[in-house]
Amino acid sequence: MEMLGNRRLGVTQQQAWEALNDPETLKKCIPGCDKFELVGDNQYVVGLALKIGPVSAKFSGKVALAEIMPPDSYRLSFEGQGGVAGFAKGSSSVSLRPVEDGGAGCELDYTVNAQVGGRIAQLGQRLIDGAAKSTADDFFKRFDAEMQARYGAPPADAAGGASDASTGGEKTGAVAGFMRKMGIGKKDDSADAPADTVQKPAERG
Repeated sequence: MEMLGNRRLGVTQQQAWEALNDPETLKKCIPGCDKFELVGDNQYVVGLALKIGPVSAKFSGKVALAEIMPPDSYRLSFEGQGGVAGFAKGSSSVSLRPVEDGGAGCELDYTVNAQVGGRIAQLGQRLIDGAAKSTADDFFKRFDAEMQARYGAPPADAAGGASDASTGGEKTGAVAGFMRKMGIGKKDDSADAPADTVQKPAERG
């Protein structure tokens, strides 16, 4: 499976970098994650519950960071075992950069290359790709909400020039943040729309 995408964030590059390197923030934002702990130099152990179609499993795995260039980019490798459900392993690259139009916020680009085996691999590529996209969308929804809770709603111009489908949602997030200050609306209203993610089928391992 190969997945790539772009996301415009309503925080500075440095703020995004710090959050993406904070185990507690990642634990909050990764769907189904109940463990993300530093165990060595850029080495983490991870536990998360995953459901793909009819298959549900608790995965235990490891994540290692490499090629770290703060606050611009890093690569990570991961592997996880889900018992009879199967396994997953692969790598991902994450990069951050200031927005090109000079507005507030920053842009995040990511790629993921993964192989799955066991019962999960038997579900079919479309189901696997759909679950991966849903997980990525959910992560960014939570990440945006966490950043707004930490730093406040992004300026209105942080929504301009986005290369994904989040533009309208980020404007809504700013309005919702103002409404919450007035005592109106729910916290969940601050989460913006999911980012476009382009996926290409690949061989399953």
